Amino acid sequence: MRQYFNDAPKTALSASYWLFVIYLLLPLALMMAMSFKDANFIAFPIGNWTLDWYGKVLQDKQFLHAAGYSIFIAVSTTIFATAIGLWIALLISAEGIWGRAIIFALACLPAVVPGLINAISMRIFIRVLDIPTGTGAVILGHTVHAVPFVVIMVLTRLRSMPNNLIDAARDLGADNFIAFVRVTIPFLAPALIGGMIFCVLTSIDDFVRTFFLGGYQTTLPMLIFAKVQSGMSPEINAMATIVLLVTACVGLYAEHFTRRSRT
Repeated sequence: MRQYFNDAPKTALSASYWLFVIYLLLPLALMMAMSFKDANFIAFPIGNWTLDWYGKVLQDKQFLHAAGYSIFIAVSTTIFATAIGLWIALLISAEGIWGRAIIFALACLPAVVPGLINAISMRIFIRVLDIPTGTGAVILGHTVHAVPFVVIMVLTRLRSMPNNLIDAARDLGADNFIAFVRVTIPFLAPALIGGMIFCVLTSIDDFVRTFFLGGYQTTLPMLIFAKVQSGMSPEINAMATIVLLVTACVGLYAEHFTRRSRT
């Protein structure tokens, strides 16, 4: 009887975990299944299955253009966010810096501000600076949102870095720049790669900031949103499934690379 009461919390916790996993994965599985429906509408039962929707999507110039545009914005955002986030993290971890808590709080502020509020404030900001809406404004908005995640990941890695690594490099004749390039950057590589992948995924998925700051060119979220306005169809599910599979593969690779680099 005592063993039963000891195992009951573990069983309940395990059951709650698997119920949560089902809750997360079941809608995605249903979405992916509907992308194979041989009909122009979404409804159960599926009946006949087909791959025609994927062929149509991969031949859709509008989809390909939106995908290319989203990748361009994501790559640009990642470059700027990684450089700025790395600089802020090094600034916070440097010796003799006053107000580290304030710098860290300001750097992480965009991550805790609701996306809608952040998008509205960025729209006002670019209007004050007379920056036109479009690619530059979207990259700026995505970069501001992505920087906190790079800062957090790099700071976490920096705190585990032994101080004697830099001292050993200096004893061997390396100056500050050489020590930074050959010691600090390689040690931070897992955090930087993880932060970069996270920047790419958040940028591609960002709809609210793109909607407020974008111009006439559409990204993948905006294209899917526009198509949803005219009614759901298996074509939209096929688009969403392609995006889901690509982003999932990128995320899994980043996790694998990070784990391998830390061993």
